[in-house]
Amino acid sequence: MSKTFDTAAFAAAATFAAAMGVIAPAHAQDADYPDTNVSITIPTGEGGGADRDARAITQVWSKYLDRNFEFSYYPGAAGQVGYEFFMKSEADGTNLMFSNIGPEVIMLELQDVPIEIGEDLVYIQKTSTEPMAIWVGANSEFETLEQLIEEAKTRPVTISVSRLPHPASIGMLALGEATGAQFNLIPYGGGNPTAMAAITGEVDASALPLANPITFGPEARVLGIFADENPVPEQTGNAPTVNEAAGTDLPPLTSSRAFAVQASVLEEYPERVEVLKQTIRETLADPDYIAAVEAAGVPAAFIDPGDQEAAMSEAAETAELATKYRELLTGDE
Repeated sequence: MSKTFDTAAFAAAATFAAAMGVIAPAHAQDADYPDTNVSITIPTGEGGGADRDARAITQVWSKYLDRNFEFSYYPGAAGQVGYEFFMKSEADGTNLMFSNIGPEVIMLELQDVPIEIGEDLVYIQKTSTEPMAIWVGANSEFETLEQLIEEAKTRPVTISVSRLPHPASIGMLALGEATGAQFNLIPYGGGNPTAMAAITGEVDASALPLANPITFGPEARVLGIFADENPVPEQTGNAPTVNEAAGTDLPPLTSSRAFAVQASVLEEYPERVEVLKQTIRETLADPDYIAAVEAAGVPAAFIDPGDQEAAMSEAAETAELATKYRELLTGDE
């Protein structure tokens, strides 16, 4: 049975975000922000894409927030373990979730998780956004997406994904439905093992956020991007969009990294939340952060300082997408 997102809660959260704009303090010391380390929960494994992105931002954020950061990793159940652990942490604005909105909202929508976005947890600031991509290792026999689709019409083609509740999974299943291709999705429980399965040829291809194949450079070949246009043609061999290559009309499939807090923190510690937001925004505009992102192999074009309203709107749109493709993801009728 599908969970229903409370649209009123989304609206209330967005209104609250606008109200936050009247609060002035810019730095932790100005708002009596707790003099303690900031704990960041990551609902995937250490060394993955979320860990990479979190470390890139915190190494620069520390000079604005003037605090140290501690990381905890809770992979499992497509992110559910991390979310449930985070909700048990102290709700005082010093415990944050570093989220991947796309797959994790899909997880919350499809699985029986007692957490409601907007009521229990709020995404307060986006840091990056990237489209999903279908790609292969450099030694793959498949040179184009058209070739992969034609092969998948003759046999089930194996596709590694980091988890089944994921925009990339939706993309592959929707592509198969639109073209008659047979794609067998194999979840590997994290970006790194998912990518390595494609690099080594353990699977025919992989579907992941676009930054993943880009970080592998010449070891990876991007076949198609689930977007209206390729945002980084020079770094992807001028790869086509999936719709261009396959003649389909699939929606753009993206996901954003974002920081989240328990919803109660917005009411009890609004000044702390504003400190977090403002110092994150300052960090995202810092040339040192841009350099840190590029040093991690991720295109700076993916940096996306979306505010709370933008983050919550994306969550609502993702929940609708999960509902639309629920049957494909779960096999429910």
